[in-house]
Amino acid sequence: MRLGNNHHGNMMEEDDDVTQGVLLRCLSLYSRGGGCKVGATTSDEFGEIVGKSYKPVCGAQDTSVDCFSYGVEKFRKKNNKKKNFQLQEPNHNNNEMHVFLPDDILEMCLMRLPLTSLMNSRLVCKKWRSLTTTTRFMQMRRDGYYPSPWLFLFGTVKDGFCSRDIHAFDVSFNKWHKIEAEVLKGRFSFSVTSVHDNIYLVGGCSILGKMDRNSSKTHRGVLVFSPMTKSWHKVASMKHARSKPVLGVYKVNSNHLTIKSQHNNFFRTRQRIGGVSDVYEDPHRLSVRRVSRTSFEDQKSKQSKVNKSVKDCRRFLIIAAGGFGSWDEPLDSCEIYDSSSNKWTEIQQLPVDFGVVCSAVVCNGIFYVYSESNKLAAYDIGLGYWARVQTTPPPPQVHEYTPRLVSCDDRQLFMVSVSWCEGDGEIGRRNKAVRKLWELDFEYLTWNEVCVHPDAPMDWNSVFVADKNLIFGVEMFKIFGQVLEFLTMCDVSDPKMNWVHVSKNQVAREMDVSSCVMKSMAVVHL
Repeated sequence: MRLGNNHHGNMMEEDDDVTQGVLLRCLSLYSRGGGCKVGATTSDEFGEIVGKSYKPVCGAQDTSVDCFSYGVEKFRKKNNKKKNFQLQEPNHNNNEMHVFLPDDILEMCLMRLPLTSLMNSRLVCKKWRSLTTTTRFMQMRRDGYYPSPWLFLFGTVKDGFCSRDIHAFDVSFNKWHKIEAEVLKGRFSFSVTSVHDNIYLVGGCSILGKMDRNSSKTHRGVLVFSPMTKSWHKVASMKHARSKPVLGVYKVNSNHLTIKSQHNNFFRTRQRIGGVSDVYEDPHRLSVRRVSRTSFEDQKSKQSKVNKSVKDCRRFLIIAAGGFGSWDEPLDSCEIYDSSSNKWTEIQQLPVDFGVVCSAVVCNGIFYVYSESNKLAAYDIGLGYWARVQTTPPPPQVHEYTPRLVSCDDRQLFMVSVSWCEGDGEIGRRNKAVRKLWELDFEYLTWNEVCVHPDAPMDWNSVFVADKNLIFGVEMFKIFGQVLEFLTMCDVSDPKMNWVHVSKNQVAREMDVSSCVMKSMAVVHL
């Protein structure tokens, strides 16, 4: 009777067992020992204690079938219970929220981040990294006017060896960052320029050991550094090996611009006469097939021109002039790199008796170069020829200091030079040397003094670059046994045009004094 009572009680609790994920198809007798007791004799000690910590015991009738079915059913219910728990888990906690943003909204949020935050966001997951490294994302970020100017300092020297470190300065947050580039190890005397969001390293020398110009090798190669992805790649090499060439970048707005080569002054055209002679017949309709093939080729060429026009929307030219050759001799040759064809073309040489070029820049579609002998020349990129620019009077300067040309908004041409400052009321007396900013008047071809730099000119090879309406300058010099650096900025759109100090003595303490001569700088919007 007790057995029957227990069985009846279990039948009463069948619905509860089903709701808990357990289906009983055999006698539900419980024992302290646990486990399935196949063929066990039931007695008073079984079934008296019913609890969760005990396992059911099967009776003697149909034990093999019932035990197996029960085990399978329990395994299935257990797995289903886990899956249902995983799916329904957020329902038990109303405070949790799982928000999934579409990719287009996620891109709009990520492209507004500063560069440092954007680089950190790429470490979140693979999806964010893939979204922020596409060409479409880069173009959207550039067109949205969200990037801020970054300054990249190259050519530093440590312990007598060419350093592989690139020092990047974030103007918005006033903070320096260091980037290691193994490809720059042992490389020096190269020139840098920025195009869109990339930096091009042109020419230069390399050496395996310590700095020694006599045992170095001069290069023709060009490297491209992408700060957004911290990646490097190569483009076509120059025609001539040169170190420290002056560079200029011209962004092409028309696809019809052709580069005038120095050697190709005349173009020969060959015409092919088509058609079929009246004497011979055309049994296989070759003329028709020829016409269809010609029309297909014309259609293909038109399509290729359309694709090329889309591809060339970001076409640019890099002009390299002067520099020093393999034997440290000054060069007067010039060449142009076309991004659409990935080729360098040699153009007309510098004017005769122009001197050693020391600075260059592109302004209003004209490539201007300045020499150490205070001469200014201009190269018309569209027409392909050089012309002397006679300015009256030339700005006075101290010849030991190298003048620098910069262009703001591609409309204003400035020059930074050092000249002697005359004493109060005493004309001709040289009290001190000052660094001045001059602007060229294109109508009257005169240099007009704009402002004076507040610092004393301690660096003979100071570097100045311009970005839109801002001019950045870096000076490095050794004093009291330590190398110091000063980073200044001038806003030419401001009527006062005052120079302000942006950074002082942050990165140059560990550098050698030769870094003052080897340094180069580029500005990029990131």
